[in-house]
Amino acid sequence: LTQGGAENYTEFLNYSRYLLDDKTKWKEPRQLLNAGIYWPALPQPDLKAVQSNWLDAAPVTFIVFYRALYQANNLAPVDDLIAALQARDINPLPIFVSSLKDPVSADILKSYITDTNPAVILNATVCAVSTPGGAKKETPFDVADCPVLQVIFSGGNEESWRDGLNGLSARDIAMNVALPEVDGRILSRAVSFKADAGFDEVTQTNIVAYKPVPDRIEFTADLAANWAALSNTAARNRKVGLILANYPNKNGRLGNGVGLDTPAGTIEVLNELARKSYTVGTIPTSGNDLVQALLDGPTNDRTEGKLLISEHKLSLSDYKAAFAELPQQVQAEITDRWGAPDTDPFVVSGNFHLAIQKLGNIYVGIQPARGYNIDPVSSYHDPDLVPPHGYIAFYIWLRNVAGVHAIIHMGKHGNMEWLPGKALALSDTCYPEAVFGPIPHIYPFIVNDPGEGTQAKRRAAAVIIDHLTPPMTRAESYGPLADLERLVDEYYEASGVDPRRLELLTKQILELTQLSGIDQDCGIAPVDGETEQLSKLDNYLCELKELQIRDGLHIFGLSPSGGSLNDLLVALVRIPRGDGSGPNQSLIRSLSLDLELDAEFDPLDCEMGALWSGSKPAILESDVIWRSNGDTVERLELLALELITGARPVDPSWTRTAEVMNYVTDQLKPLLLQCGQFELDGLLKALDG
Repeated sequence: LTQGGAENYTEFLNYSRYLLDDKTKWKEPRQLLNAGIYWPALPQPDLKAVQSNWLDAAPVTFIVFYRALYQANNLAPVDDLIAALQARDINPLPIFVSSLKDPVSADILKSYITDTNPAVILNATVCAVSTPGGAKKETPFDVADCPVLQVIFSGGNEESWRDGLNGLSARDIAMNVALPEVDGRILSRAVSFKADAGFDEVTQTNIVAYKPVPDRIEFTADLAANWAALSNTAARNRKVGLILANYPNKNGRLGNGVGLDTPAGTIEVLNELARKSYTVGTIPTSGNDLVQALLDGPTNDRTEGKLLISEHKLSLSDYKAAFAELPQQVQAEITDRWGAPDTDPFVVSGNFHLAIQKLGNIYVGIQPARGYNIDPVSSYHDPDLVPPHGYIAFYIWLRNVAGVHAIIHMGKHGNMEWLPGKALALSDTCYPEAVFGPIPHIYPFIVNDPGEGTQAKRRAAAVIIDHLTPPMTRAESYGPLADLERLVDEYYEASGVDPRRLELLTKQILELTQLSGIDQDCGIAPVDGETEQLSKLDNYLCELKELQIRDGLHIFGLSPSGGSLNDLLVALVRIPRGDGSGPNQSLIRSLSLDLELDAEFDPLDCEMGALWSGSKPAILESDVIWRSNGDTVERLELLALELITGARPVDPSWTRTAEVMNYVTDQLKPLLLQCGQFELDGLLKALDG
């Protein structure tokens, strides 16, 4: 019983009978290793025994599961995964481990990985090796350099999963989803649930075991097979869908990605694919040329009333055949909401005309709208709106006609991951699965929004490729704001010196404030007196000028340079990071302390409009009036920029500032300069499987 396993349990019962009848034969317990190979009906097999069941030259896929399941002979989902992989000409290697954190198990696992070079790993263990928020730790899977698909053996029951929209319980989500994401695993499906396995007469025990869900086993095996096919296909033969979002569904918003110049980034991706021997046709010269080529075909913007034809078509008959393979519930819901396929606006002369441009083996397309004659803004994240036939046809064509090996959705964010269905652990009636299928999914996504990226990871098995945020800079003042700032400075200069000019300036300032509508923005109330109005305005203008704003868009595959790089560096180190000490200090706080401006002054948390009462060192002096806390913050920001650009050296006495600047020079700046290539390398690595 201590060692466990079907064979040991059988011998335990034999020994029990022997104690009763003194004649039943029994064997001594077999010691069970921390980790080892499993194969149905083979007691303690070695690698050679399992390989005798393999196909020559077929890709290998590991199935990693807990030793406790082997001990309890609770192996039905493992057996079904083995059979499903073999049916797809994949060689399975099931391995049990006590834990991925157990050194013995980890070493055994790494040894088998080295010996067999798996194309995919299906992992059914829970939690993570790394710690959330901590540095990444080495996992036994790292030596494989292949996709690790997280397979869920759920602790819940199948009925609750089918009936609910959450997909899994909070405990299952934490253990099987959230924590494994820390190690970078790709979420596949929940393939089994706990169920009553009957009553065992011999032991007089009710048996609870994992019961596999056949179609979830099949989907997971398909996903593993497609990742294996991707890695085993030469780059020149790989076919890739490259899809641009279109939100809202206007031509002017084609290729819209949050913080991303998606068309220009797509050109960078196409050029990199060509450099890596992918078969890429004639690449448009610029992002604008790419957009124009897409605009020459069908788009989601139907307001122009033009009949747009595409050379890439899906016949109604082929569509109906593929549509008939979808679950009956999905077919009924789409037909009830959108009618018959031939009424879809993308159907012309019996064919769906698709918003796709073919560039060799790369298919650049516009992601379809979630519907027609609806509010595109409110419907984009609508959890109940089923997609129309044209939407389904688009992805059917990519999978079945173009035969793409992988699909890339360029930039935050598309709409496919927001289609109706469960939050995770999807079923066949969940629309992200019905639409997209088990295709390898790669998703460049802005690094500062992991929450929405999680939707794509959990609902569409996406591999997220983080990309840099847009360059940041100080908002500064312009237009009416600059005029108001100048007048306010004049007001405070005239205060106590020229009462008549003070009265005129007050009138001008308040009139301009009302005409521009800024009085509402800065919270000026009708009952406020002139002095209070001026104080609110002054504070608002100072805060607004020092805001960090986007300075353009990031281009995927390109690192920031010149002024954009310098402004971004200032923005990244102006606030504290990590523990906020040493090199993680705020740069402008460090400058304030090193310059001994005012021990109580915090440039990141002060009343901007308040009069400055601290020291005024010569290094911060300029021709501009120095009156308020906001003026002090502005001077610190400008000095920080001079240090970043090298226009001014760090004074040896500025010890705090020197720590931050050493971090900028030695670590942060080199990383930013490599970000563009890192983004392309990450995407190409994903395409290599």
